[in-house]
Amino acid sequence: MVIKKLIWIIISVMFIFITVAECKGKMGLCHKRDLLGLNGVKAAIHLDTSGRLEKWVGRDCCKWYGVSCNNKTGRVTEINLPGLMSSSDFIFQSKMEGNLSPSITLISYLEIIDLGGLIGLTGNIPPLIGNRLSNLRKLYLYGNNLSGALPASIGKLSKLEELQLQENSLSGLLPYSLGMLLNLNRLLLHTNQFPGSIPESLTKLSNLQSLDIHGNRLTGRIPENIGALQVLKELDLSNNFLTGKLPQSLSNLTSISVLYLDTNLLQGNINFPASSRQMMSLSFLRLHDNHLTGNIPTTFTNLVSLQRFSLANNMLEGEIPSTFGNLLSVTEIYLSGNRLSGVIPKSIGKLSLLLHLSISNNLIESPLPSEISSLQNLQTLDLSFNHLNLLTIPKWLGRMPSLSRIFLAGSGIKGEIPDFLRTTPSPILELDLSANHLTGSIPTWLGSLSMLYSLNLSRNSLVSTLPDSLTKLQDLGVLDLHSNQLSGPVSKIFNIENRFDGGSLLYIDLSENSLSGGIEEMAIGKQKQISYLNLSHNHLTGRLPSSIGKLEAMKILDVSYNGLGFNLPGSLANVSPLETLKLQENKFTGEIPTGFLKLRNLKELDISNNLLVGRIPVGKPMSDFPKSSYSGNKGLCGKPLFPCKF
Repeated sequence: MVIKKLIWIIISVMFIFITVAECKGKMGLCHKRDLLGLNGVKAAIHLDTSGRLEKWVGRDCCKWYGVSCNNKTGRVTEINLPGLMSSSDFIFQSKMEGNLSPSITLISYLEIIDLGGLIGLTGNIPPLIGNRLSNLRKLYLYGNNLSGALPASIGKLSKLEELQLQENSLSGLLPYSLGMLLNLNRLLLHTNQFPGSIPESLTKLSNLQSLDIHGNRLTGRIPENIGALQVLKELDLSNNFLTGKLPQSLSNLTSISVLYLDTNLLQGNINFPASSRQMMSLSFLRLHDNHLTGNIPTTFTNLVSLQRFSLANNMLEGEIPSTFGNLLSVTEIYLSGNRLSGVIPKSIGKLSLLLHLSISNNLIESPLPSEISSLQNLQTLDLSFNHLNLLTIPKWLGRMPSLSRIFLAGSGIKGEIPDFLRTTPSPILELDLSANHLTGSIPTWLGSLSMLYSLNLSRNSLVSTLPDSLTKLQDLGVLDLHSNQLSGPVSKIFNIENRFDGGSLLYIDLSENSLSGGIEEMAIGKQKQISYLNLSHNHLTGRLPSSIGKLEAMKILDVSYNGLGFNLPGSLANVSPLETLKLQENKFTGEIPTGFLKLRNLKELDISNNLLVGRIPVGKPMSDFPKSSYSGNKGLCGKPLFPCKF
């Protein structure tokens, strides 16, 4: 008996060794079709900044970086080479340049392909991908430069659970066969160039949880039966050219949490939810920038899970529902750019989590409900351009603990800028009181608003010089004081202190005032990142300084209708981003610098009615502008004016 047991033990051990040896043999040599396919993938790539493909050597492909195999069969089941590489120590964005080789379809047991985010991968999705990769469960090719159509054979990938092809240059109609992918739970096709309509077959994808096709060229209607997608949580069809009405079946999306249909051409009424207890999970809704009409339905306030919604820039009318106070979870409301009327409902004061409220450019009337003052977390309030006729800014507004962005343009405010804005509980970051009836001077205490980024007091009747305290606004990025009665020197604007190298100022508009003096300190001061500068219709004198060439971010420069003179600085040719240059109605002399031919981005030029002479520089863009760009300079000649005689 002992001998028999020993024999069985020996046989068992031998069997284990033989089995292990067989497995090692299978794993040691890559299947010839898999090896051929992988080498084809490698050969089509001519740049790999990660160096991963350099390690694809020998025949033991199951040990190659990013390749996984089935332990029993030895066949390749996964290729994982995403562009974004991360570990506990670093994050690295790699890049591959080359084509997506059709030889990848030779690897017939593939379940996962992840070549997403490689940036430089080009070519087409292999036409036979659905015929040959029947085991595929996840296909990630996003974030590349793939082109061509999505092949119809994709519908044969019956096991596919995730298809992520977003952020490429794919085109062609979306194949009807997509509706055959019954196991699909994520379909991400956004940021491509797909034209045509959304296939009705997509409504058959009963397991779909996320559908994102935004940022394409889709036309036609949203599929009428879209509500059949009962487990759908995220739907994004924004930034297309979709038309027609909102489907009635939208109310049947019982699991929907994110619904983005904005920036299309949709018409008709907001028809969801059809009744209470529908769409109870909807948290994020965007319908802005469409052609929607009618009232905001009262059932809308049954969407009790809403956290952020935008209905802006439509043609909605009627009053804001008095039951808005039921939306207790909401943090952001965007209703601007409609035809809403009546008063803001008092119930809005119940929205204790509200951070952002924008109702600008409507027909809202006074009185402004004081209940707004109870919104302890409100950070942004935009009521501009309504029919409020406030006369004065409510004092309770200055006591709101979190309010830092105040937009009350076109609100009928009169008198001086109130002092209580100086000591608000939360530092003011943005202040827009433009298009009102403000009088008096720009208060010196504005310089104490140390975190102010944007100041717009334009289109008022302010009479003063620019206070020296403005130079203390180290974070100021936008300064708009145009169309007032300001006087005195303008130069201090260029000496605003900066917290960062190059300064913070990006946008300056001081036009339509009575400012005087020179602008020699332009770009000598601390502000060198200015991209928009409008000093037109003032009383400026002196020259356009050569230092202007240091403003290398400038896109728009307008110093027209002043008394500036002397030669045009050749250094202006260094401002390569310049798109608009308006110097008309001044006293500039001399010739137009030939260096202006370097301004390849220049789209608008007006140097008319000066004292310029000589030949207009020959070539683009200078020769392409109309005669009106150069008229009123008696000494100028050459295309597009009359030929030079010298």
